[in-house]
Amino acid sequence: MIALFKRRINMTEQPNEQNNNIEPSPKIEKLLIDDTSNFPFHAAYLVYEEAFDKANEAQAKNELNQNIQDLKENKMDLETFYSNMAPFRKLDVPRQERFSMQTQRKKDWRKKTQRQERIKRHKK
Repeated sequence: MIALFKRRINMTEQPNEQNNNIEPSPKIEKLLIDDTSNFPFHAAYLVYEEAFDKANEAQAKNELNQNIQDLKENKMDLETFYSNMAPFRKLDVPRQERFSMQTQRKKDWRKKTQRQERIKRHKK
């Protein structure tokens, strides 16, 4: 009976041991290579930092890290960097709707207001 109990314990422990052997994917760290004396790079780093914080997938974070590293090492220009960053930057800026304004000449406005005042005066 004790031997059977020990076998059951061993059988239940084996799956746990197998799960412990599976390593979680390594956490991807944000690169801390900001250079405040270089304004264009500093602005690009702020864009990278914001996109990195919003990214959830490891592949996206790797790509972001590669982009900022290439920019720092002058392997990439700013225009290419920003075009590579565009898919990761989901700007929540609403699209401007068309704005229309009705205009009228001063003479027409005067006629209209005089008419409205005349109607008001005689309604009493």
